[in-house]
Amino acid sequence: MARRYGIVILCLFLSVGLLGVQWAAGSSKSLKTTDKQKKQAPVKVKKAPRNLFLRSTSVLVKDQQTGELLIQKQSDAVVPIASITKLMTAMVLLDARIDLKESITIELEDIDTLLNSHSRLPVGTQLSRENALLLTLMASENRAASALGRTYPGGIDAFVAAMNAKARSLGLSNTHFEDTAGLSSGNTSSARDLARMVDAAYHYELVREFTTREDATIHSGRRTLEFHNTNRLILNPRWQIGLSKTGFTNEAGRCLVMQAEVARRSLLIVLLDSQGKLSRIGDANRIRQWLERQSLSRQNRQG
Repeated sequence: MARRYGIVILCLFLSVGLLGVQWAAGSSKSLKTTDKQKKQAPVKVKKAPRNLFLRSTSVLVKDQQTGELLIQKQSDAVVPIASITKLMTAMVLLDARIDLKESITIELEDIDTLLNSHSRLPVGTQLSRENALLLTLMASENRAASALGRTYPGGIDAFVAAMNAKARSLGLSNTHFEDTAGLSSGNTSSARDLARMVDAAYHYELVREFTTREDATIHSGRRTLEFHNTNRLILNPRWQIGLSKTGFTNEAGRCLVMQAEVARRSLLIVLLDSQGKLSRIGDANRIRQWLERQSLSRQNRQG
């Protein structure tokens, strides 16, 4: 009898030991899985803080040198981009190395019949391709942008195809173009893509120069036309802007993209679908002020 009890007790001890080993193994596996999950967790990016109210629907602020995302709000939403399109128009034109001194003429085909937007370039106006590019970028002239596409080798269809090919080459997977001016709501992109596009455009000296010029005078026959930059921040001495482009249609809202020096950092700033005439300017100023406060706070902590 005693021997039988001894065997039973021994079996119990062995069962308990086996369960302990299995539990330890399971716990170790669980810990390893957790560690693996931690390693694979995506890097967190800074989002618009609660004390920074922005009226633009889509926002991205990116450090141009490090790639760090400082602020983002619906940055992957694909939306119409209006005249921000013209940055791609400029890059494709300059890539083609077409004669910029050649004279081109504004024709009936260049009139906007889609949105009936206003233009100060009457049909028959002759200007150099370089001046057409200047007005396209600085004053966001739709007829000038249309003429650049129409006089491209192969015409407007070839130009738009080149724009989409350029977008693919830059890795802009959420970007698509249907015209050279941005009048079609089919010209779409995301804030994340546009930050990359602005960075690419910044490497073109003429794009930097034309998008930040304050004004220009164009002589057309007996007429002298004066044009001004569509971004009023260009005139603001508190801003150091290296590239700028505005955009507006009813579908896209008011848009603004810039390369600018803020708080000693080179930044790419994208503001899309901002409601109200002054809201994109207000958002840009709020972003600059917030980043300057953050920089000053870091300096005080380090000092």
